[in-house]
Amino acid sequence: MSRLRRLRYVQSFNSAGGTHHYFRKAGSPRIPLPGLVGSAEFMAAYADALTAAPMPIGASKRSKPGSVSLALAEYFASRTFSNFSGGTPALRRAALERFREQYGHKPLASLPTTFIVALLDTMAPHSAHTLLKSLRSFMTWCVERKLIPANPTLGIKLKVPKSDGYHTWTEDEVARFEAAHPIGSRARLALALGLYTAQRRSDVIRIGRQHIRDGVLTVRQQKTGKVLAIPVHADLAAIIAATPTTDHLTLLTTLTNKNYSPNDFSDQFGRWCDAADLPSRCVFHGLRKAAARRLAEGGCTVHEIAAITGHTTLKEVERYTEAADQVRLARAAIERFGSESVKPEPVEVSKPLNGLPKKAG
Repeated sequence: MSRLRRLRYVQSFNSAGGTHHYFRKAGSPRIPLPGLVGSAEFMAAYADALTAAPMPIGASKRSKPGSVSLALAEYFASRTFSNFSGGTPALRRAALERFREQYGHKPLASLPTTFIVALLDTMAPHSAHTLLKSLRSFMTWCVERKLIPANPTLGIKLKVPKSDGYHTWTEDEVARFEAAHPIGSRARLALALGLYTAQRRSDVIRIGRQHIRDGVLTVRQQKTGKVLAIPVHADLAAIIAATPTTDHLTLLTTLTNKNYSPNDFSDQFGRWCDAADLPSRCVFHGLRKAAARRLAEGGCTVHEIAAITGHTTLKEVERYTEAADQVRLARAAIERFGSESVKPEPVEVSKPLNGLPKKAG
């Protein structure tokens, strides 16, 4: 046992099958050490593990040098990947992990453009688009690390699948949620924060009373880093005041008075929607779009809407406000033009024209 203590990075675990020894450096997976401690077999494996380059966590037995699997394990541990924000890391990691499951054993250099194109052709449009974006970033990193000479995804273009994105909540759906969850409930507070701040879930779950000063909510968007100062709507202020809270730093907390994680909040909000008998299309992000729609229907310009939502491009704002009530906007336009419509005067048709035979069919 004294000799074992002198061996750096060695861990031992007892089980019904006996004692097992592993070599483990911080940030690397465990490497099994066979044989008895001090035996030639044990010491040879220990020496190999001690001098080997560290293998990132996430790499598997098939993560051989130069393989897709090992490169992905290093990529996930890189600063490049950690710099992604919002839901991007989870989305891209899921796509790349599915890719590694099938092709992790392949040499990284054996993935030509033709292979990637053929693979994308077998996938549904949205899945193919996500994988291409994920692979493009990964391969760019590989080129920078000099793992491959060129990025095989460059030049590959996919037609962006047409989609309206998240469903924009209708006023009827908002009313149904409000009827099921009265003012004073956590559910109603969550709805109000989504509707009256137009922020993403990652920002809403971090909002606290300390962010509100003199009737203005200041929030730094997690996804963009942009700081917004949003006047607090009177309805939102009333709902915040009516909702029992503790001295917690966030307005929205779990039943055990803890912060929500983004995914846990989405799950909880989904249950609140189920309780209101709303369709599955009603998710929290749809409230952000509903807020933009309301602002558009109220006559706000795209610049004014962007000042609330934090969008950096006007094109994105326009996409979010596509669900604006066209009838109401058209009616407002006519009212500005003049409420009285002009009726065309009837034109008398001459007798010779009246006598012309009508065309058959």
